[in-house]
Amino acid sequence: MTDAQDTAADTSLRTPGGAPLDDGGTSAAGAPDPSPSPTPIPLLEPREGIPPVIADETALAEVIAAFAAGSGPVAVDAERASGYRYGQRAYLVQLRREGAGTALIDPVACPDLSGLGEALSGVEWVLHAATQDLPCLREIGMLPTALFDTELAGRLCGFPRVGLGAMVEGVLGFVLEKGHSAVDWSTRPLPEPWLRYAALDVELLVDLRDALEKELDRQGKLEWARQEFAAIVAAPPPEPRKDPWRRTSGMHKVRRRRQLAVVRELWQARDRIAQRRDVSPGKVLSDAAIVEAALSMPSQVHALSALNGFGHRVGRRQLEQWQAAVDRARALPESHLPQPGQPVTGPPPPRAWADKDPAAAARLSAARAGVSALAEQLNLPQENLIAPDSVRRVCWEPPAGADADGVAAALAGYGARPWQVELVTPVLVTALSAKVP
Repeated sequence: MTDAQDTAADTSLRTPGGAPLDDGGTSAAGAPDPSPSPTPIPLLEPREGIPPVIADETALAEVIAAFAAGSGPVAVDAERASGYRYGQRAYLVQLRREGAGTALIDPVACPDLSGLGEALSGVEWVLHAATQDLPCLREIGMLPTALFDTELAGRLCGFPRVGLGAMVEGVLGFVLEKGHSAVDWSTRPLPEPWLRYAALDVELLVDLRDALEKELDRQGKLEWARQEFAAIVAAPPPEPRKDPWRRTSGMHKVRRRRQLAVVRELWQARDRIAQRRDVSPGKVLSDAAIVEAALSMPSQVHALSALNGFGHRVGRRQLEQWQAAVDRARALPESHLPQPGQPVTGPPPPRAWADKDPAAAARLSAARAGVSALAEQLNLPQENLIAPDSVRRVCWEPPAGADADGVAAALAGYGARPWQVELVTPVLVTALSAKVP
């Protein structure tokens, strides 16, 4: 009996009315079947109850031994405190494996989970939206050697909604309570309702994985998924963003170089304060306030205090800190002012192609139409069929000869997986012969 069947049989865990779907339900065309399904079952309690939070080395050693002795894939999830704390560190790690049950681990009290990661080496990890959790898991010593991403699998299967709650409901017929997804997980002690929510997030993750694997296989996409999962495992940590201050919301309003310098100085000052206090930068100073100051260029504290975001709640000392940042920007020599926009390393924005290179614009138009039609035929999002940036690069600078071998080599060089290269190469070869209208 699977976890899902076992849970469905336990009437204490649900309200009356309904049963889980038999196998997720699919239409003859290959897409998940949108027809009405039985009433979903609210999942109210973890099967073995809420496990105690692991917060010391002795208890952690017991969990490591239990999960090493378990069988099958391991469901893994992590909770962060986005919007509350600086950075994206994990504040709770949840795992579930056959034979080991569910474990909730406090990575603040147990910051080194490399022993657990080693114990699970060679085991398939099941995560939902893996790329969101892997960076914070990497920080505490946990990295998979193999994984199954249920969100990505849902995309490849063609599900219109791929959030965990929607997938569990649509595929397994259970309703997960999602009310605590955006709470401050750095809170200690963690309230019992939050822990129940966290435990339930991994309760049926392996069942979801098994159902999606069957659906991928039925649609002939299982090998595609395996290549995607392997690429996630093999991917190096992302490079730090260059000039992260340029991502300040509302930056499109800031045009002049000295105003850009104000944004940069305020952003960097805010970041230092947020890191020191371990709070979200937005709680120190809003992006809107930074942009407001950049546009106004106040020359003294009184003028700054009159701007939105710098009102009566901001103390004199804080105002002086922000004014000092503005003053630094005002005093910079012209040669040290930031340039508008970031250096372009690839093709120009597509909107400029018609003027810069009409032939390239025609190729891109044909390529986009071809990729869109193929994605619709295969019932998956265009961005999962092929990265839009790869299409733009091939169309802007076609490989010599623009034949199948050249296009395939170019796509592979841009990181496309073999299944993507095989499917998209014929589309792009045709598009590269498109003429200017």
